[in-house]
Amino acid sequence: MKWSWWIGRILGIDIYMHSTFLILLAWVAVSYYLPGHSVVAALTGVLFILCLFGIVILHEMGHALVARRFGIRTKDITLLPIGGVARLERMPEDPKQELMVALAGPAVNIVLAGLLFAVLMPMLGAAVLMTWNDSLLTFGAFLGQMLWVNVALALFNLLPAFPMDGGRVLRAVLAMRMNYTQATRVAASIGQGMAVVFGLIGLFFNPFLILIALFVWVGAGQEATFVQMHAVLSGVPIRQVMVTDFRTLSPQDTLIRAVGHTLAGFQQDFPVLQDGRLVGMLTQMDLLLTLTQRGAQVPVGEVMQRRFETADPSEMLERAAARLESGAGRTLPVLQGRQLVGLVTADNLHEFLLIQYALEEANQRPVAA
Repeated sequence: MKWSWWIGRILGIDIYMHSTFLILLAWVAVSYYLPGHSVVAALTGVLFILCLFGIVILHEMGHALVARRFGIRTKDITLLPIGGVARLERMPEDPKQELMVALAGPAVNIVLAGLLFAVLMPMLGAAVLMTWNDSLLTFGAFLGQMLWVNVALALFNLLPAFPMDGGRVLRAVLAMRMNYTQATRVAASIGQGMAVVFGLIGLFFNPFLILIALFVWVGAGQEATFVQMHAVLSGVPIRQVMVTDFRTLSPQDTLIRAVGHTLAGFQQDFPVLQDGRLVGMLTQMDLLLTLTQRGAQVPVGEVMQRRFETADPSEMLERAAARLESGAGRTLPVLQGRQLVGLVTADNLHEFLLIQYALEEANQRPVAA
């Protein structure tokens, strides 16, 4: 996620903090400081938030570790002012597995609450006998706050507001009775309905709920779109969609030739061939950067990317889309053996999706009598 800083790694999973998290810490520090102008109070508030987000990390680690059990890697965990986000490589295709992954986070909070309760019980008894021990009472109050934080996090995350944990639980249960895409649409609609409720409550009681409402509304819409896109691309081989009318370059060509191809058509990235063999890719970004720094007479061979990913014509579009989304580049050259037979681009996939959505819309219209 952009504007995020790496803060550590736990069990092989990178933890990032988004820059907006600093705004939350500053706001908490100021709000605790102003009533009594106490630096200690401000530090106490910041410490409480840091402990809260330590619990959030454990919550997200619960999701990540159960997902790992099913062979799904977690790319990273990012801390935001509204909570944490664990980026899984993919969601489980089995609804039962998704149910377990979704419940793992709240389960961590329930276990932590139980452990804190077990620690607090004898401490409360001791506090009654030692009322003069302020440090014991203060420590007990802090643990009590952490107990209720875990209870609140577990209950709040189990609300059926997709894409929160409760919404994913709902989607998994629905997917056991209907197809995955339809289950996602229903869960997303309920999630956006919950977002409206959060927003209305936030207007009158707690503005922080408005941020959560925005997150739920946007997240539910994006997840529904992604699942629909996945369903459209699933089972379609690249050969049916790849671009077959494209331009190539050789390492000896100068960049002026690439400029001419760019202006003459819509192609942005160019395969570089040497004796009919693919040896590199000239990306639009590298082209523009070199034109700015060195001019148009630079040979393509000095600028092209020599390390790049390729695709096979029989590979499914959903895998190609995932690779493009993960940063493998904006263009995947398609090789049949060693021969370049086509290109798959993000624009290419977008056009295919638009056509499929239009056809689906036409098929759903009632036929006039």
